[in-house]
Amino acid sequence: MIHLKTHNRFTAELPADPEDTNETRRVKNTCFSYVLPRIPSNPTLVHASEEVSSLIGLDLADLQSQEFLNIFSGKEVLSHAKSYAMCYAGHQFGNWAGQLGDGRAINLTEVEHDNKSFTLQLKGAGKTPYSRTADGLAVLRSSVREYLCAEAMFHLGVPTTRSLSLMLSGDSVLRDMLYDGNAEYEKGAIVSRVAPSFIRFGNFEMLAARNELTNLKQLTDFTIKYYFPEIKGDSKQSYIQFFQFVADSTRKMILEWQRVGFVHGVMNTDNMSIHGITIDYGPYGWLEDYDPNWTPNTTDRQNKRYRFGNQPSVAQWNLYQLANSLFPLINDAATLEKILESFLEDYQSEYKVMMFSKLGLFTSSEDSSKFIKNLEDNLQLSETDMTIFFRNLNRISKTDSVNECFEVIRDSFYKPEEIKERILESWLSWFAEYLTFLQSETLSDAERILKMNLINPKYVLRNYMSQLSIDAADQGDYSLIAELFNVLRKPYEEQPEFEKWFAKRPDWARSKVGCSMLSCSS
Repeated sequence: MIHLKTHNRFTAELPADPEDTNETRRVKNTCFSYVLPRIPSNPTLVHASEEVSSLIGLDLADLQSQEFLNIFSGKEVLSHAKSYAMCYAGHQFGNWAGQLGDGRAINLTEVEHDNKSFTLQLKGAGKTPYSRTADGLAVLRSSVREYLCAEAMFHLGVPTTRSLSLMLSGDSVLRDMLYDGNAEYEKGAIVSRVAPSFIRFGNFEMLAARNELTNLKQLTDFTIKYYFPEIKGDSKQSYIQFFQFVADSTRKMILEWQRVGFVHGVMNTDNMSIHGITIDYGPYGWLEDYDPNWTPNTTDRQNKRYRFGNQPSVAQWNLYQLANSLFPLINDAATLEKILESFLEDYQSEYKVMMFSKLGLFTSSEDSSKFIKNLEDNLQLSETDMTIFFRNLNRISKTDSVNECFEVIRDSFYKPEEIKERILESWLSWFAEYLTFLQSETLSDAERILKMNLINPKYVLRNYMSQLSIDAADQGDYSLIAELFNVLRKPYEEQPEFEKWFAKRPDWARSKVGCSMLSCSS
């Protein structure tokens, strides 16, 4: 029998919706609504993470049990647990959207293990009061992407939610994948997600927007008490400290996104965690060719608000909305503005250090801004695979010639025939400067390579890889999900047996739906 040390702090200490149905409605003066998962018709386990299960006190035998299948598909409710959906609001694509909430996520319970607390959540387990016109369900396609990506991000060293399990519900779900009027039935699925909590910027926005200031203070005090225990008291200063912590952790998360080439795709304020962890893997993607203006989200195709290069600025904008929500508790605009203004300044300083480390430059004290800018410009002269380019830099030696350096990264170009004349000259010029930096490094080539290989991943979850596993899973073959899951647990290791995944995006994936074009239903 599964034994979890459960507690219900969120539901015990914060105001609840007096209604207890799953029917959609406007909910006021509350932080959450009690809900029950929809009972699936024939749940089956596709994959589960033994590593994540150990975080909450479960083992392999538990994962293989009927009880695990029932609980984490929503078929049964944990004893002593009170499942709920949170009420929150948000700005979507820069516009106020009002009440949103957990529309297809249901929090099962909070658990404690090894002096750490986690919230368990099912995504795709049915309608809640916050589902609006939707059904609260998820499909296999989007669930595979979320399940694999969260674990890939964790092993890349990016702050993130974790994936416990992926299950089929046994039910069909109607989805219009690209919002073009061509809806089709797809296999329903449920992902079990694990995080310290799923509290978002939008939780505070909702309460502030409705002027529910007592509830706002209660939620903020609750969040500090359980998730920021180093902050003492409930004074104005403690709320400022809380905001500073959130700003700092958000900045560090974004820096990690930029390091590995991750594009979230839908950085609405309701998709921003107060823990500074990546949540809600929808229309995300990794840069194939380095393009700061790329976004995988078809909904954002025109304005490209959430493009790769704009993620730091959007994070700051989102923090402004959180600051506005916390202002009634702080009433000190100057201090909040100082934190917000320093966000991008600190980010830019850290970004330079990060980019230099990707280049294997760890001791240089020279101003690197122009050098990095020249590199970013060069990467855009012709389609250049970001992951392969940076990983292959580890093959360069301090004694190499400029031409030898260039040959090392030739494989990263999608159209090598374009690399001539002006483009070639620009690269050779950059490598001449790079060698000057490299030769001033005190580390040996071997020492430098070891450090670079822990910064520049060899394997990331390219969209076409996800799509291949989705196509196979749709036919009942889950072996590719398992293979990718294992490859991505060691993204910095060579893993020669999986060398086929260290490759540029294939031509067939350039414009294939699910590989380059994704929607919020993805």
